[in-house]
Amino acid sequence: MLPLDVLTPDEPRPVLLMNTVWANRSQVHDDLTTVGGLRDFLGVPADQADLTAFRSLRQALRDLAGVLTEDTRPVAQDRDLERAVGEVNRAARSAQRWPQLTVRDGELLRLNESEGSLADRERASIAAEAVELFTGENRLLLRACYAPGCVLYFVKDHPRREWCSPSCGNRVRAARHYRRNRGESPGPNGFS
Repeated sequence: MLPLDVLTPDEPRPVLLMNTVWANRSQVHDDLTTVGGLRDFLGVPADQADLTAFRSLRQALRDLAGVLTEDTRPVAQDRDLERAVGEVNRAARSAQRWPQLTVRDGELLRLNESEGSLADRERASIAAEAVELFTGENRLLLRACYAPGCVLYFVKDHPRREWCSPSCGNRVRAARHYRRNRGESPGPNGFS
């Protein structure tokens, strides 16, 4: 799972799913390589078919985010827009939801009922949130993090925010300092 200094718990769930692919100084990591990793991410039971479905949804979300943010990082180059749209739509239909009334202590309450497994419900919900993210006002705030070696996306929730996390901001500042003081590049991935 993501190290604590890179966690972005306030991001929308579609961004959190996209960010289950992350990088550190040495390599790119994938938190969804096992059913256990998916269970940890979702907090609900999941099986191998769910893992395959979530990995497909994640790739679709990353492709769409790459298009929206005009992401030029190497990790975002092989985008298939038609496939991505189809995958998000399939995921959004994977579990129907409908409102229901119930009475509790004499008061009418709304419950949301749905069909499908818990994992299917989560996938449908994340896909529906992604549709809102990619078409709503926040689409203009979606960003790719251009810190050296980073592969994450984030929603710019503050006018001065430029990176996904403080650690990425620190890496950018350190690389800039290194270049200024040494007149050299800090290395192939921006790390010294």
